[in-house]
Amino acid sequence: MRHAIFAALLLTAAPAAAETIAIRAARVIIDAAKPALGASTIIVTDGRITAINPASAAIPAGARVIDQSTRTLSPGLIDAHVHLTGDPGTPFWREAIDSAELSVAYGLKNARATAKAGFTTVRDLGSARLAGFAVRDAINSGMFPGPRILAAGTSLSIVGGHGDVSGFAPAVNDALDQGNTCTGAVECAARVREASQRGADVIKFTATGGVLSQQGRGLDQHFNDEEMRAIVTTAHSLGLKVAAHAHGPRGIEAAARAGVDSIEHGTFADEAGVKVMAANGSWMVPTLLAFRATSEQLGSGAYTPVVEAKIRAILSLRGKQIIAARKAGARIAFGTDSGVSAHGRNGEEAADMVEFGGMTPREVLISATSAAAELLGLASETGTLEAGKSADIIATDGDPSVDAKQLAQVRWVMARGKVVE
Repeated sequence: MRHAIFAALLLTAAPAAAETIAIRAARVIIDAAKPALGASTIIVTDGRITAINPASAAIPAGARVIDQSTRTLSPGLIDAHVHLTGDPGTPFWREAIDSAELSVAYGLKNARATAKAGFTTVRDLGSARLAGFAVRDAINSGMFPGPRILAAGTSLSIVGGHGDVSGFAPAVNDALDQGNTCTGAVECAARVREASQRGADVIKFTATGGVLSQQGRGLDQHFNDEEMRAIVTTAHSLGLKVAAHAHGPRGIEAAARAGVDSIEHGTFADEAGVKVMAANGSWMVPTLLAFRATSEQLGSGAYTPVVEAKIRAILSLRGKQIIAARKAGARIAFGTDSGVSAHGRNGEEAADMVEFGGMTPREVLISATSAAAELLGLASETGTLEAGKSADIIATDGDPSVDAKQLAQVRWVMARGKVVE
């Protein structure tokens, strides 16, 4: 009797049979840097690509067939700069009212919209202290649909700089403090270690002033050179990459000299700064969509006068950081700063990179797939369609390697082997 019960328990606990999916396509871009394959079928088992076969090949018995046979399949897109837990146009004073729990709800809503738009991996570069981690973990557990997320948590900031709470009475500023500011190399190293302890996948710091913060402290260097070096060397010693928010030219140069992995925005990049970027291997993540999104709301009352003045000061520079960085030999990774723009619009960045940055559609697609995967340290997992890699796949009606606007018109998405409905 005991043996029969034990056998029954073993049967009950047996894992479910592996699901195999066959996705038919008119063409497949396995690597954005290479020519597309013709009519093909991608075989996916338990969330991973197991084969990419000619359309004439037999489909495995019992496989579920998904018909995208009139469309182009490409690697899932990667956005290296988002803020999932915030929505554009939210008045700054809501920071004193909305709870961290509410920001998690925003994050889950926006993660789904981002995945539906074709972005199967994102790097979340700034959220309330634990909110971004909660969104990441809820999606990883399978409770909610969304992209793979690398989360930074709260950005490190100087006291009174971009990323520090401001715009309220001192007592309110103190109550809202995220514990993310630091002064001096020792304290900055400690903040990095604390972020690692909380579960950060990447470190983000504000090397310069920012456009949307409620003070006019300029857009150039905030952290000093020693502080930047402490942040970067500490993060790298913990195996964490570092993203530096940087608008002004000397802040860009100083952050690149400190060894950051990526410069975010890079608005006022000049020859000296991009030369250091190229020499030290720092990537440029240009976030052109933020320029468009903020310009659309000028005069609407969405921004305070001090913020509107900063927006107007940068609009004529859109795309110039891409041109400068590429001329110097620095590499470009796709990023939008979504949260400043509406989540789900991420793909609109692609056309702006062509129009204002002088990139070809193929170069843009590379920046949003294999290049971004390399920057994020995920090249062995995603960025190309290969046997053994995660089944991160999008379908478009046209060919995104020749028409960048296709990245804003994604028709079907699979993220880590699951279709995003």
